[in-house]
Amino acid sequence: MYRRQFLRTSAAALSASVPWTRTLGADATQAGGLKRRGSAQPFDYARLKGMARTLAGAAYKAPPEQLPASIAQLDWDHWQSIRFREERSLWAGEGLRFQVRFFHLGFRIRKPVHMYLVQDGRAQEIAFDASMFDYTRAGVRTTDLPATMGFAGFRLVFHTDWVRDRAAFQGASYFRAVDGTGQYGMSQRGLAIDCGMPMPEEFPDFIAYYLERPAQDSSRVTLYGLLDSPSVAGAYRFIIDVADTLVMDVDAALYPRKQIERLGIAPGTSMFFCGKNDRHASEDWRPEIHDSDGLQMLAGSGEWIWRPLVNPNTVRVNAYSDEGPRGFGLMQRERSFEQYEDDGVFYERRPDVWVEPKSNWGKGAVTLVEIPTRDETMDNIVAFWSPAAKPQRGQEHLYGYRLYWCRENPLTPKLATTQATRTGIGGIVGQKRTHFSWRFVVDFAGGDLALLGENARVVPVITASRGRVEIASVRPLTPVNQWRVMFDLALTDDSVEPINLRLFLSADAQALSETWLYQYTPPPPEQRKF
Repeated sequence: MYRRQFLRTSAAALSASVPWTRTLGADATQAGGLKRRGSAQPFDYARLKGMARTLAGAAYKAPPEQLPASIAQLDWDHWQSIRFREERSLWAGEGLRFQVRFFHLGFRIRKPVHMYLVQDGRAQEIAFDASMFDYTRAGVRTTDLPATMGFAGFRLVFHTDWVRDRAAFQGASYFRAVDGTGQYGMSQRGLAIDCGMPMPEEFPDFIAYYLERPAQDSSRVTLYGLLDSPSVAGAYRFIIDVADTLVMDVDAALYPRKQIERLGIAPGTSMFFCGKNDRHASEDWRPEIHDSDGLQMLAGSGEWIWRPLVNPNTVRVNAYSDEGPRGFGLMQRERSFEQYEDDGVFYERRPDVWVEPKSNWGKGAVTLVEIPTRDETMDNIVAFWSPAAKPQRGQEHLYGYRLYWCRENPLTPKLATTQATRTGIGGIVGQKRTHFSWRFVVDFAGGDLALLGENARVVPVITASRGRVEIASVRPLTPVNQWRVMFDLALTDDSVEPINLRLFLSADAQALSETWLYQYTPPPPEQRKF
């Protein structure tokens, strides 16, 4: 479930244990080009929370995954050839700034999610209708496709470009969006459960979406999701504001069925294959390959932190304890084409996603999971907030946060930020090495660095959880308006356990930069050649 192609993963099914979410009955008269099922029922976020609470009070019932034979037998190419007819889009021809287009079930997406239209405080199910899709290239007989089949998900398009979508929701609780470049990258999820633990991870599903008709001339649209899994049920509200930085205002109400060992709030999923700091797994000609290159955090204390990502040899889980976090997110700082040289997928355009809590989330940790990958087709990075207290059956947990899909953090720190991290063999060039060491080169820019006088005493404050820091230096890189820190880490034991490094720039006992964190894994003793 760490695939970058999250649109290929399994979607959700509507549980029969919530009968009021199924509006049974004959198809209503077509409205807006879409058929409806059953009668419209009163709906708002409070009622959705009631549905989720009732779901959690009953035993979990796994959704069916059986598809009609003509759909189940499709391979990837034939399934992808099914095209939604744009003229059948929700709200098409109504003079609104938004339209919704639906994804078809098939291939690995075998569990249907049900769609509802919300208007004037009432919700009515949108019936599946084979005439909404073009099956010409797929060779599908549509006579055995029932109106109860449901959909695989949906994509949201905006009036500025009716071709390219601004957001898509499909597969378990996955969704993603774009900034002004229109380029997709990392994904978000509604919830993560037991991610990075020895036990199998659980992937909750959005089993129904409720799409509220937007106001005329509005750039905002509201949608709701009903979430279900063996461990928890939940109700979500997304208020999406489309602009150069797309903002999702999210409210989540969670109702556990049992104790959850590791709950992941606002989980982001991304890919890091190789970069300046880590190329051990790559023989690719491109210099860097990643959707995100670092985890940025703004701690409750006000400290800004940057943790470069790595592609590890084994699964790594790091929990950065905090209380009342102000924000975190997987970010893509390197924005030049020359850093990637890829004119097919344009990694320099991949959006950041910054998570901003709307209230105090209390004690917990920003948790980073890094998973080994041998190519760029697999998502191998996950970051989320994990509360210190384990959720218990019968409780209600409320979380509110904003997701900023952007090219730069909307809360730009006033301190200097990390521009690049490079590593390599330590020692002094031209002199015989007497022991193994590993060099770290970290470049900073911004903040007050440009204001420093010639006699300013800038100090690199460096700490290591193990080993010995040596040959530390800091100097200005005048041609590029940056400052560079260099230091070696000499190993003092034979352990191959990770070593945690911490660095920031200081002058007159005042921090000049954000805090740079890194986790270095020493090689086995027999590989420590010098």
